[in-house]
Amino acid sequence: MPNHPELEAEQAYVDHAYECLERSRREVEAMRSSVEGGAGGTFQSRFERDVVHDRVDARLAQLDLGDLSLVFGRIDTDGVGEPTTEDAVGPTPPGGVGETFYVGRLAVADERRDPVVVDWRAPVAESFYRATGRDPMGLVRRRHFASRGPVLLGIDDELFGSATEALDRGEVQGHGALIAALEESRSGRLSDIVATIQSEQDVIIRSALPGVLVVQGGPGTGKTVVALHRAAYLLYTHRFPLEGQGVLVVGPNRVFLSYIEQVLPSLGEAGVEIAVLADLVPGARVGGYDDEPTARVKGDPRMIDVVAKAVRDRERPLREPLRVPYGVQRLVVTPAESAEIVATARRRFRTHNAGRKLVEQLLFERLCASARTEETPEVVRERTRRLPEVRAALERMWPVLTPAELLNDLFGSPGLLRIACERWFPAEEYRRLARPRRSDPTEASFTHHDVPLLDEALERLGPRPRHRDRDVVRTYGHIVVDEAQDLSPMELRMLDRRSLNGSMTVVGDIAQATGAWAHDDWESVLDLLPSRRPPRRAELTVGYRVPGPIMDLAARVLRLAAPGLRPPSSIRHTGDEPVLVGTDDAALDLEVVDAVRRELKVVGAGNVAVVTPSSLVDRLDAALGEAGVEHGRATRQGLDRQVTVVPTSLVKGLELDSVIVVEPGRILAEEVRGPQSLYVALTRSTKRLTVIHSGELPPVLRDLA
Repeated sequence: MPNHPELEAEQAYVDHAYECLERSRREVEAMRSSVEGGAGGTFQSRFERDVVHDRVDARLAQLDLGDLSLVFGRIDTDGVGEPTTEDAVGPTPPGGVGETFYVGRLAVADERRDPVVVDWRAPVAESFYRATGRDPMGLVRRRHFASRGPVLLGIDDELFGSATEALDRGEVQGHGALIAALEESRSGRLSDIVATIQSEQDVIIRSALPGVLVVQGGPGTGKTVVALHRAAYLLYTHRFPLEGQGVLVVGPNRVFLSYIEQVLPSLGEAGVEIAVLADLVPGARVGGYDDEPTARVKGDPRMIDVVAKAVRDRERPLREPLRVPYGVQRLVVTPAESAEIVATARRRFRTHNAGRKLVEQLLFERLCASARTEETPEVVRERTRRLPEVRAALERMWPVLTPAELLNDLFGSPGLLRIACERWFPAEEYRRLARPRRSDPTEASFTHHDVPLLDEALERLGPRPRHRDRDVVRTYGHIVVDEAQDLSPMELRMLDRRSLNGSMTVVGDIAQATGAWAHDDWESVLDLLPSRRPPRRAELTVGYRVPGPIMDLAARVLRLAAPGLRPPSSIRHTGDEPVLVGTDDAALDLEVVDAVRRELKVVGAGNVAVVTPSSLVDRLDAALGEAGVEHGRATRQGLDRQVTVVPTSLVKGLELDSVIVVEPGRILAEEVRGPQSLYVALTRSTKRLTVIHSGELPPVLRDLA
């Protein structure tokens, strides 16, 4: 991107935009001082002061760009096309007609409230991302800026009109700016693409809010970052009601969450909740994963009936009459009467815990009815409710339960487990759920595959008395789900439950389906998601991250992983060829250490990942440590270190400058869906790929060695 003759003039405009941004910050700060005061005042005044402070803090957070660039482009219209606002921004475009708009991260106005920069999500900015030579959308020029913070480094122009009809032959827009962004070293955090969004990505980002939108995208097509930009766009376009209803982004694991956590704040949207499924269930300790057969059982939709039966089994009549001392007499409730109480509570309440109050009321009424004195149920209750036999009777008939207590008892009792499961699962399957019972349920730890069962239990049990603010299932106005192809039916049911109105963005790649409940098509996913409206489909076909030579290698594995899918078309046809290194097992550690040192010299400030089967993580971690190579493990430090050892199970969704894939044959053999896992591992690099093997290469890679 050589020096442009208008670089100096455009830098002056960018400087003016930053001055206006700083003026906006000062004006927002002044709002805070206008309501400053002591701790006193009326309740109304204190409330209003807190509201103003909250809004000021939120607005200042939006205006704080840090090292990010404010302005990243400009569009010049022909005066008759689509882009239009009440006031044009900037100088007159070529030819002296039409309007000019500068497009940026957020809207900025000058002291007269005239627009200086328009928000990238505004309708007027749509042509910046969508215009092509065949459909210029009223543009005569689109200009991309290459910037570092407020400093303009270069300009990339695209002209539209009769003289440029040959320009649009399938090439990407803003090619120079896009390639420059793709070539930047990775930092261990996903960056936004707001300056270089491409047309097929923009169509998805600006798609309508209602219903479920499914986005299929191969490696490097930007599906994750597109989904996050869509969340920011929807909040901008539908601020009311989404700001009150909430937007939820669900990722597959915490390494992934730490990787994407900066994208939405960089777009001015810090109020979006980012979570893994375990974060959505209150009061449970979650860690670790089950083996594949156990995970299959726990993700099976038949577990809905198992949980329902487990709850119903805790609503039981008494075995023996309840006899309560009451002065010189004994109050009695028979098993038949207790059965009537349980049946009545079941009829009246949808959730278990809600029925406890009625059970108590009916029990004390029965006790009162058996008294030979004229007592009221309230008096009988007050005099007997703390007696051990009364408390034991209530705990048998209708205990107040948390999801953790229910599953701790269910999994820890062979009898309860058999009664709850035998109708739906054979013994060899349901026995996989068994584990020792903890005497203190608050100390019970659950796996990530237990999470949807805890959630199902919460739905059946309902909130406990005096815990209604905590034991609730929160719903959201829009939910973004990444790597959805790996979610089990129970996990998808969990997300469906949290959708307020059926609005969701679901992204993933069927070819990268590697979980115990991996799906072979999107129909099986959609069958378990909200169906208030017909689902919409979109596909990202252009690969931006993965260079052509690496994608060509990965495409061989794709034929095993998903024969019906075509690999994305990489826009970077050139790049370093993948390197295949053969060795023996004794020299494997040394070969990996040498490869890491070699890659560090080549990528400079970029990051390097050693992607390995889980069985080799400890070994390679120790080898790098003994060799003095500073590094981290994805399970501990995420991608915060320049060199990271990443198990294959956690590498999905990440992008790295250099990737060293160790033992592809073991990945194929050890992972639940080996071809898909190897395909994922081979498509994480943005620049360089090394494959090291001591065992025999898989047939799809053998002729390359």
